Amino acid sequence: MPSVSRRPARSCALEAIVDVLGGKWKPGILFNLMTGPMRFAEMRRRLGPITEKMLAQQLRELVAEGVVQRIDHHEVPPHVEYALTPYGRTLQPILVQMGKWGEKHIARAQRAEATAD
Repeated sequence: MPSVSRRPARSCALEAIVDVLGGKWKPGILFNLMTGPMRFAEMRRRLGPITEKMLAQQLRELVAEGVVQRIDHHEVPPHVEYALTPYGRTLQPILVQMGKWGEKHIARAQRAEATAD
């Protein structure tokens, strides 16, 4: 069974989701993993300016929360992939809706900027 966070219990459901998804990189990591398992280097390329240290830290936290699994293929050279767990896949509708909201927000900001000029 995946490990579960040892954070104190939260009284607000939104605090719980922010604990899991909070931060600049976690939503992008999870969104990329929606397409299937991915190696560390490929994920780093897709995310852009994230450092190796930060990506490793974020992945460790997502694994600890039980939403991402680390798959070690026990090969030489090492072959490790990351994938959403079945529990992590339950976040897909939330991530899709966040993406749609983000697209609308960008369009709104662009319209506001265009009318300000």
